[in-house]
Parts: sequence; C-alpha cells; structure tokens
Amino acid sequence: MENIAILTGGDSAEYNISLLSANTVLYHLDKSKYRAFIVHLKDGRFEVLLDDKKLFIDKTNFSFILSDEKMIFKKIFMALHGPPAENGQIQHYFDNLKIPYNSCNAKVSALTFDKYECNTKLKQLGFNCAQSYIYENGNRINTDNIVNTVGLPCFVKPNGAGSSCGISKVNEKHQLFEAIENALKHDSKVILESFVDGTEVSCGVYFDGKNVKSLPITEIVSENDFFDYEAKYEGKSNEITPARISEKLTSEIQNTTIDIYKIMKLSGICRVDYIIQNGVPFIIEINTIPGLSEESIIPQQLKAANISMSEFFDLCLININ
Repeated sequence: MENIAILTGGDSAEYNISLLSANTVLYHLDKSKYRAFIVHLKDGRFEVLLDDKKLFIDKTNFSFILSDEKMIFKKIFMALHGPPAENGQIQHYFDNLKIPYNSCNAKVSALTFDKYECNTKLKQLGFNCAQSYIYENGNRINTDNIVNTVGLPCFVKPNGAGSSCGISKVNEKHQLFEAIENALKHDSKVILESFVDGTEVSCGVYFDGKNVKSLPITEIVSENDFFDYEAKYEGKSNEITPARISEKLTSEIQNTTIDIYKIMKLSGICRVDYIIQNGVPFIIEINTIPGLSEESIIPQQLKAANISMSEFFDLCLININ
C-alpha cells in the first residue's frame, strides 16, 4: 500500500478552497490501494493532519513518525491552490527529494500561473486570447495607455492568483485606480484584460496513461456581473454540464483544450476556461491545480462523463509523468 501525501493549505486567499479539495481527495481515494494523509503547509511548515493531531514533517526528507514508525511518502497529490504549488515553487523541493507529484513541473507551473506571460505565449502559438496590459506595483497608473490597449469595459486581476480573488470589472476610467489597488492585495503585478462578452465555459483535461482526454464542457451562468469568488463558491452561479453549445463548438473547445495540454506540456488534472464570443472561443486562463471540492467544476464534469472520483484520482496517481 502506497503512502500518499495530499498537499493542502498555503498562504494565499485560496487557502480554504485548498482544504475543501484535499478533503474530497482523501474521501474518494481508494483505501485498498493508498494510505493517504492530509499534509498541511502554512508559513513554510509542513504538518500531517491526523484526526485531532498535528504531526511534524521532517523537511530534509519529507517524512514523519507515526506510532514509532517512520512514514515515507511515495507520491504527492497536489490539492494546494495558489502559491507555492500552482506557481511552481514547491515542485523544486519535491524534485530535489525525487518524490513524484501529479501536477505540472516547476517551469510550466510558473508560466501558467503568470497570467500575462501565459496569455502572451498562447497568442504567439496562435490561440485566441483577450488583449492584455500588465501593471507592476510602484509604477505610475497610466489610465490613457490602459484604455488605449484594452478598452472599456475591462477586467482587472491579480496577475498571479486564482479562484477569482481580487478581480474587478471596470466600466469607467476613474474606476481603474480602485480596481488596481484591490488586485494589488493579492499580487504585486496586475493584469488588465479587454472585456470579452459571451458565454463562459470551462473544460477539464487529463492524461489517462495513453492519451490526453478532455471532459464534458461546463457552461457557467453567473448571477453576478461575472464569475467572481461569490459566484464560484457561494452559490451565486448556475453551472450546466454539458454546456448548451453546438456539437461543433463542443468538439472545437475540447480539441483546443487537448492541444493546449500537449503544446504547453501540462500534467495531471488541468482546466482551461473560455468565453465564447460570436462563436469564437477566447482562452481566459489555464488552471493547473483546479478545485476538487464536491461543488467544483471538475467533479461536475466527471459525473457527466460517468467517471467516479475514486477511479479518476487513481488514474491521476498511476499516470504521474
């Protein structure tokens, strides 16, 4: 039986979402094959959460003591959203220890977590993305340059953050200052993107050991002005799987998602978000460690595909590459 560390926690605004994802993975992992432990990371300290106990992890070899037995982890299941996992920092640590994990490597994670650099790369590869502008903390906010580049309305986002934290939709130029300040609470860089008006959809993708496969597409209908944190996690949206789009468009988005997975050298469970404008899908972002709570999009897509979470999580661990 393999010892599996389900890594969760972190220091970002996605902390609570990470805990939900980790508990879902723990619940559904095949207990006849895996001895899984939730490993909590906070402020640089690893701890195993076991019942009401917190067990110290030796960072020199990522091991811990349980009933006088030294426990060594065979693999890592990444359920930590945001830094230091989604930006690639923690992968360097596990690479040095030669412990495999079911997510993208450090280089790929760093690129996909940087929204501006990732969108620039995708556009260079010929994919459709919104126009974007990057702002770094401390620089002068040139509202004229911003509006000339991305237009109005536009979205203002932390360049390196997920779960729709710190996102604002700006309709008027004077609102840019407040929106940028809000985004700066989550990252020192802010990406501003042109508003793409249309149907928002999301497509999960993974490697099954032989082929890269896409999941059914989810359509997202937000009660708010856009798919913000409240819409994502507090029930202010209606998520419809499969999406109410044509078979042709479904096939196009699924094939594009598979192409992105291959070309960008993604690994593990990923999700690509789009907005369809006038029949054309625009890539919004790539999520390399998407949410896995029972209410999250990937579990909804698995249900639509008749794939159990136990079977899927097993695939993810078997096919670590």
